[in-house]
Amino acid sequence: MTRQTVAVFLSGTDMPLLTLDNACLAFGHVALLDHVAMQIDAGERIALIGRNGSGKSSLLRALAGVTALDDGVVWTQPGARVAYVPQEPDFKPELTIYETIAAGLGKVSQLLLAYHEAAHAVALEPSVEHLDVLQDLQGQLEHADGWRIHTRVEQAITRLGLDAEARIGTLSGGGIKRVALTQALAVEPDLLLLDEPTNHLDLDGILWLETLIRDFRGGVLVITHDRCFLDAVATRVVELDRGKLNSYPGSFAAYQERKAAELAAEAQQNAKFDKFLAQEEVWIRKGVEARRTRNEGRVLRLEGLRRERAARRDRLGNVELQVVRGEQSGKLVAELDRVTKRFGERAVVRDFSCRILRGDKIGLIGPNGVGKTTLLKLILGEIAPDAGSVRLGTRLEVAYFDQFRSALDEEAALADVISPGSDYVEIGGQRKHVIGYLGEFLFAPERARSPVKSLSGGERNRLLLARLFARPANVLVLDEPTNDLDIETLELLETLLQDYSGTLFLVSHDRRFLDNVVTQSIVAEGDGVWREYAGGYEDWLSARARASRPRDEAGTSSSAAPKLSAPAAPPTVPRREAKSRLSYRETQELAQLPDRIATLEAEQAATAARLADARVYRDAPDEARALQARAGQIDAELEQMMLRWEELESRVS
Repeated sequence: MTRQTVAVFLSGTDMPLLTLDNACLAFGHVALLDHVAMQIDAGERIALIGRNGSGKSSLLRALAGVTALDDGVVWTQPGARVAYVPQEPDFKPELTIYETIAAGLGKVSQLLLAYHEAAHAVALEPSVEHLDVLQDLQGQLEHADGWRIHTRVEQAITRLGLDAEARIGTLSGGGIKRVALTQALAVEPDLLLLDEPTNHLDLDGILWLETLIRDFRGGVLVITHDRCFLDAVATRVVELDRGKLNSYPGSFAAYQERKAAELAAEAQQNAKFDKFLAQEEVWIRKGVEARRTRNEGRVLRLEGLRRERAARRDRLGNVELQVVRGEQSGKLVAELDRVTKRFGERAVVRDFSCRILRGDKIGLIGPNGVGKTTLLKLILGEIAPDAGSVRLGTRLEVAYFDQFRSALDEEAALADVISPGSDYVEIGGQRKHVIGYLGEFLFAPERARSPVKSLSGGERNRLLLARLFARPANVLVLDEPTNDLDIETLELLETLLQDYSGTLFLVSHDRRFLDNVVTQSIVAEGDGVWREYAGGYEDWLSARARASRPRDEAGTSSSAAPKLSAPAAPPTVPRREAKSRLSYRETQELAQLPDRIATLEAEQAATAARLADARVYRDAPDEARALQARAGQIDAELEQMMLRWEELESRVS
């Protein structure tokens, strides 16, 4: 670069916020960054994607200055403020939210913390001594421009709906992530570096973050595997693949099209290369003929081909997912009738009824802390309701996926997590060596004896999935299974769950994953109220939009309908009139009722025939009493079903 070019670059308005040049980083023999370069400009929203373990978080830490590269240069625009939010923020649990956020504000942080403490002391005891200290700190803050920063902190806390006095140790994973984002925003950064910011955030939090990033004037580099989030915010996709950074301008959908074409071309080129190399290997092995021709150039070329083939890093394999359903459960999985559950004065579930049948794929949607886990425990009979009843089906084999990975022993070896005390695991009647089974989840053989604590977040999720799918189950409960998983593994998991013939309960804030997997959703609508909707997230939004659409008295839609409200404030669904269309679940129920009635009538006839035999009263009086009781139950059930059938038939439009 000439001196003139440098001068123009430095004096222009298009100076990049950050550049990375000739960066190298390796762990062991694996090159995570292999002489790569990139540039981030103001206004860019870059999504950094790649397979789990490819080095995305390591790259982000290097750009933030947290870790050093093996080689290469990271250059940041002079005066530019960079804020970095790690995947798992590490805050002191005893500090308040205000203290935690203020602690990240540099020199003025100590003044802010002292002022905050003094103001609290004055509120408790407004003595002259405390007032003097507070007044002195006010002067120091004014001199250091601390009031503007104090206001910034309070505005950021208010914007995220946080309690400034709450202790970090009392917060959920989503609450801690919100604090980390607030701390980053309070710095007023020019460049945001975000590592999996949507993990542990609920849907409202994710939608808020989308808006924040779209409106942010600086540059953003975000690691995420949330495809809806990617589509909403990214102006460029950068993929870290086998040590190289590849840039794809435009949306995530555009990236997917280009990437598919690239992979196809790469596979074709590799196949041609391997065929040519094989031909040359055949030629050199002819021995005497090769030496007689003394074609030294061809021999040298073959040596070069061998080196090139050895240096070529083939694409990583795919996770091989399969789940064994186990013994088929009964047709009914669970039936809740007007169930209520309270904790103190707070109703987590209020007067909720539903019926879960074998093969249903249920998505639970709602903010963090609303009670999704409590509702799941009620459905599966793990806790008893305060009011109402829960009836469980038969032959239920339940397997859980825990979002907090609390079931993993940090010191245990990977092989022991999958198959404690044995070198083999049985999958669908097929006996597999545990090392081979771990290999299907992209764990190298040499890592089978490594402890769990050595794994990254994505690797831990893969290990949990490996353990989950090693056990037969006809009911799967997946609590945030998508956190930390790369996009390819997400899509494979989607396909697996779509084909799963058992019953699925899915708690997730990944909107596309919900839309692609679930057949119905149970949604929290505030104050302990839960409602069922057919389909996934988008179907729920559509149903709510229809319910909130304004209509005039004559029943015709108004000419200028106002904009629909955001999904954060659920409208009250109006009561159905006598003649209304059936919901998806009611349509299914109506179709199944004739068979259920026929089954009960057959049992009724068999019971009546048995009771007509006088010998049963003489030889088996206990059986006779049980048959009489069952006959009464059948009569009541049949009457209830017939009334329900008439009701649903009368509402078919």
